[in-house]
Amino acid sequence: MGAFKEPHGGSLKELYLNEAEAELEKATARDYKSWNLTARQLCDIELLLNGAFSPLTGFLTRDEYQSVVESMRLPGGLIWPIPVNLDVTEEFAAELELDDLIALRDPEGVLIATMVISDRWVPDKAAEARGVYGTEDEHHPGVHHLLHRTGSVYLGGRLRGVEPPMHYDFKLLRDSPSELRGRFRKLGWRKVVAFQTRNPMHRAHQELTFRAARDTEANLLLHPVVGMTRPGDIDHYTRVRCYEHMMKHYPDQTTTLSLLNLAMRMAGPREALWHAIIRKNYGCTHLIVGRDHAGPGAAPGGKSFYEPYAAQELLQQHADEIDVTLVPFKEMVYVEEKAQFIPEDEVSPDVTISRLSGTEFRRRLREGLAIPEWFSYPEIIAELRATHPPKHQQGFTVFFTGLSGSGKSTIANALLVKLLELGMRRVTLLDGDVVRKHLSSELGFSREHRDINILRIGYVASEITKYGGVAVCAPIAPYAATRRQVRDMVESAGGFVEIHVATPLEVCEQRDRKGLYALARAGKIKEFTGISDPYEEPESPEMRIDTRNLSPDLAAHRILVKLESLGYIR
Repeated sequence: MGAFKEPHGGSLKELYLNEAEAELEKATARDYKSWNLTARQLCDIELLLNGAFSPLTGFLTRDEYQSVVESMRLPGGLIWPIPVNLDVTEEFAAELELDDLIALRDPEGVLIATMVISDRWVPDKAAEARGVYGTEDEHHPGVHHLLHRTGSVYLGGRLRGVEPPMHYDFKLLRDSPSELRGRFRKLGWRKVVAFQTRNPMHRAHQELTFRAARDTEANLLLHPVVGMTRPGDIDHYTRVRCYEHMMKHYPDQTTTLSLLNLAMRMAGPREALWHAIIRKNYGCTHLIVGRDHAGPGAAPGGKSFYEPYAAQELLQQHADEIDVTLVPFKEMVYVEEKAQFIPEDEVSPDVTISRLSGTEFRRRLREGLAIPEWFSYPEIIAELRATHPPKHQQGFTVFFTGLSGSGKSTIANALLVKLLELGMRRVTLLDGDVVRKHLSSELGFSREHRDINILRIGYVASEITKYGGVAVCAPIAPYAATRRQVRDMVESAGGFVEIHVATPLEVCEQRDRKGLYALARAGKIKEFTGISDPYEEPESPEMRIDTRNLSPDLAAHRILVKLESLGYIR
């Protein structure tokens, strides 16, 4: 195999107009209906326009989408395992006709591309979840995103690229497929093995990638994903600084680093095949694939969504067709007698091996504990400690949820006072009624408006948390999917502690100081949580409290004890 064979499906499908055409497109696009691209769509459109998603020439049509979901192939038979869709709201779709031109813009209004609408349909998302992810379990982050954060209508059509999405960070490390192929050509690299990662790299990763390049007689491309990854992953700014440090530990002229602005789906085997096709388009001949590659981890109960080596098996089945060689990830262990990492299957039973799991590493990082020198390089640990201080130095959010009258606000106020008494951090109370008055006064109580209100609270809480403060939130927050979005927002910045105030409905009604339940029972208040609108109880909050036989003071004290046990206060 050679690095300069044709990309997947033929030549690179770069979709950008030339400079004169782009200027004309900008002028005419002022009259088009505009869609502001979501974070995921911005990732997707960048890789569509620069050829990384070759042979695609736009967002999938309905026939293409169905074929990909059902068979991992485009209608012509070419393999393509992941649907790439432009999902929009019903309201926006209702304004469109087939063959309309629409302008696709970034959040600042900059025109990225235009698209001719060739198809419009309402997808069967449950079928998509089963086909792509192999499950409808919403604990899978890809399934949850599909069912709760993806627009209800899909649009398909060809793209005309006007300008690439703007990146202000790490510009010299962001290469298009043609640019990276050009670099390989200039360096004389004919065989290139790619390493896909969304995590920091440590000594074991350095050793396994070095061995993979040596064993395949290839050069090495570190090609980390810096687009959307799994919620809770370490931010890409920190990771890229770690990768730059890691580059110093490879022999000169053997390895290069480039960033991939991919929105991962965490789709396991299908995604591994997708990653291989993308790397082929970038000029690679080999891909390192590890255990549970691109999997989201375990579901509740501890069972993984995918078999450990399913990704390797699927890629191996199609390796000849896509012209990419699988390099299996070898589990590396540290052998004390040799003071080096060795593949686990090469270790003799008479030696002493040391392991440090990712879970244990993150625990030590969170708690400020020592990390063995053999595990990583000092400069990488320093980067991670600088941006991920131990829990007792992080900001965090305490998020109360429960029915009206359950006692949320009373306990939240008591907790606020106790936290202020400790004097450890700045503390802000975001009470549901107060937020409604000052931040969401224009909103009603439809499901859409309730979600907007809760997401506003989540955004403010995430900003407070990011800068080391404590946010105490006390909305009703009746919907599980919206609470999960808030958790994802906050956990990207610090800690999140969900408290379900589980006071029964009949007790809440008895307390009804505002008379709201009585009005709801009489039909005078529509969509009232617990009466005419559902309350979805949290499945696994950090804590549950029933206030029937518990005073606000004691409840707040128990929460403090919980925060201490979690490591957020000392």
